[in-house]
Amino acid sequence: MNILIIIRVAMRALAKNKMRAALTVLGIVIGVWAVILLVSISQSAGNKVQNEIMSLGGTNVIYVFHQWKSEGGEKKRTGTGLVSSDGDALAKQCPAVLAASPIVADNGQVVAGDLNCHTDHIIGVNTLYLTVRNWELARGGSFTQGDLHSAAKVCIIGQTIAENLFPAANPIGRTVRIKSIPFQIIGLLEPKGANLFGDDQDNIVLMPISTMQKRLYGFFDDFVFFVMVSARSADRMDDAVDEIKTLLRERHRIIKGVTDDFEIRNTSDISNVFNTITTVMTILLGSIAGVSLIVGGIGIMNIMLVSVTERTREIGIRMAVGARPRDILRQFMIEAIMLSTLGGVLGVILGVGFTYGITYAINTIFTFTKWPVMISINSIIIALVFAGSVGLFFGFYPARKASKLDPIEALRYE
Repeated sequence: MNILIIIRVAMRALAKNKMRAALTVLGIVIGVWAVILLVSISQSAGNKVQNEIMSLGGTNVIYVFHQWKSEGGEKKRTGTGLVSSDGDALAKQCPAVLAASPIVADNGQVVAGDLNCHTDHIIGVNTLYLTVRNWELARGGSFTQGDLHSAAKVCIIGQTIAENLFPAANPIGRTVRIKSIPFQIIGLLEPKGANLFGDDQDNIVLMPISTMQKRLYGFFDDFVFFVMVSARSADRMDDAVDEIKTLLRERHRIIKGVTDDFEIRNTSDISNVFNTITTVMTILLGSIAGVSLIVGGIGIMNIMLVSVTERTREIGIRMAVGARPRDILRQFMIEAIMLSTLGGVLGVILGVGFTYGITYAINTIFTFTKWPVMISINSIIIALVFAGSVGLFFGFYPARKASKLDPIEALRYE
């Protein structure tokens, strides 16, 4: 029997019971929809987290912290601790390091005329900080080595500070007061927006680290909170970590066998952990959603068995006029595959639509974040292939049962 005739007959058979066919398809629709939606949302979440990790640090960033110990209920630094010159040395003497900046930080009010705003990010840095953070300037310039040596009263501000204190003016060259000390604004940062936790990254003031140490803190030593380091590339992160460890042990005069007075962490490790978690969650959610496809396949098998029973006499007539068992097998297999394929296509449409809808809702409700839309093409292909396979697998038994009917017995069936 011609395959086109078989397809036409299968379509007529399905059209006779539209409601039953629709309910049968629904199981596959829900399965494919769930797979695409859950996998896409999971991957979007993973992408968002990865971007936020990069946004919080920069490109290939490594953090060097003090090593602390508990003594009499208090935390104390071990060894000599990190100083500003450690950051300078890392940038100059480690071949795998692109840039490094020591960091000190504080919070407080920033005042300009009658306006003021609070920030939790008043940060003392060196001239390489923007390179480490991969952060560009929208206007103005950055600090110079002269500013660092003289502890100059200059600063760079973020977009939020500029909008709050200078809503309709160019802030470059203006003066702000921090803890009653005047600072001249020499630069304006490009906007970065809120991070994953809703913290405004543009509500920031940068100044030379020496200025913050001497003028704001009144430090008598060169103590820093930590050092941010940027490796030259992701491939050289491990090399950079080894070089940092070797140089700091040498600078801090740590002999062999003695524990480091610093600890090193890098965004690559954090990123890999989140990437692993995202992959596991994607597989888990996809597998859970895949169960509904199997349930839909069982529904197809049940309906096809009912259809075989209802059409037993019709099968007998077809066989009596020359239809071979394989023609009957093809007919019922095609019906099952058509049901599952139709369900797969509708599921893809709904899955993509819901992914866009949920992403839009998230971005509307949580205005501080920009949740990316990530439609997984692989999940669409896998869901469609799996849906077709489900129809093929669960449709085979009813189709084989129909093809094995005895024509005489089938004609007698009432």
